[in-house]
Amino acid sequence: MPEGTERPRWSVMIPAYNCAAFLGETLRSVLAQAPGPERMQIEVVDDASTDHVKTVVEDVGKGRVDYFRQERNVGQVANFATCLQQSRGEIVHLLHGDDTVFPGFYDALDQGFGSDPGIGAAFCRWQTIDERGKVTAVAEAERETAGPLHDALARLASEQRIVTPSIAVRRSAYERLGGFDPRLDCAEDWEMWVRIAARFRVWYEPRLLASYRQHSSSTTAAHFRDASELRHTLSAIRLFKPLLPRERAQDITRSARRAYARTALGNAREFARKHDAAAMRAHLAMALRFQPSAPTLRDALRILLGLDR
Repeated sequence: MPEGTERPRWSVMIPAYNCAAFLGETLRSVLAQAPGPERMQIEVVDDASTDHVKTVVEDVGKGRVDYFRQERNVGQVANFATCLQQSRGEIVHLLHGDDTVFPGFYDALDQGFGSDPGIGAAFCRWQTIDERGKVTAVAEAERETAGPLHDALARLASEQRIVTPSIAVRRSAYERLGGFDPRLDCAEDWEMWVRIAARFRVWYEPRLLASYRQHSSSTTAAHFRDASELRHTLSAIRLFKPLLPRERAQDITRSARRAYARTALGNAREFARKHDAAAMRAHLAMALRFQPSAPTLRDALRILLGLDR
């Protein structure tokens, strides 16, 4: 930013790739609660989409939403990096172009940041929705009232408890820690939230204020069938383990590995029911990599032999 220019309070950065069908809803969810541009930057960062993302920005944004397009498709993590580079605000919210926030999201999280300069990130309770907007799951509340999350580092490292649209991060935290790890094509967000929790306090808002959309054409779905998402999850655990308290690191990472072994087994059961043998085997292999134990091997064999469906 030019020297002497005052930063907006918020930068709502919207990474987008072939999500024109959902982007209008995303933009409207922000615009319905957005203050003026002097307080909130709103910008779509298009990863060289082949659909009409720009048209949606123009039609819905009506000049209030900025648009930046990558010259070529760079992938999710590199597009996140561009979002951070393009952002100007004191607080940065990455909102996928197919996700939404509810009224009150920005005010609620702003109160958390305003309560303590040591707060590096703030997140809210969230839900998952499908292509049609149907609610498929609701996250459990981390605490009953708004406030700093107790034992945040251990809690956030034990399992992914945050989806990207539900969290905002203070610019100074990103500047201190750097961006998302380019070694991870998935789970880069989880590694980042743990990295933040290792250095800063984290605020939690128990109201349900964000929706994360899961659908067949999403980036996450693209990494699901072959279990590459879980391979990156295991890599994330290895990357953030050195950030954990030495006396607790083994227990915390063991808990995380156990949780994702269960996830992998559950996925394998589902693929077995669908008679997708290749996907089933990929997830069984990951279950054993997360937790190479006799109980995991027993469960994996039952699934493989068709005894547990």
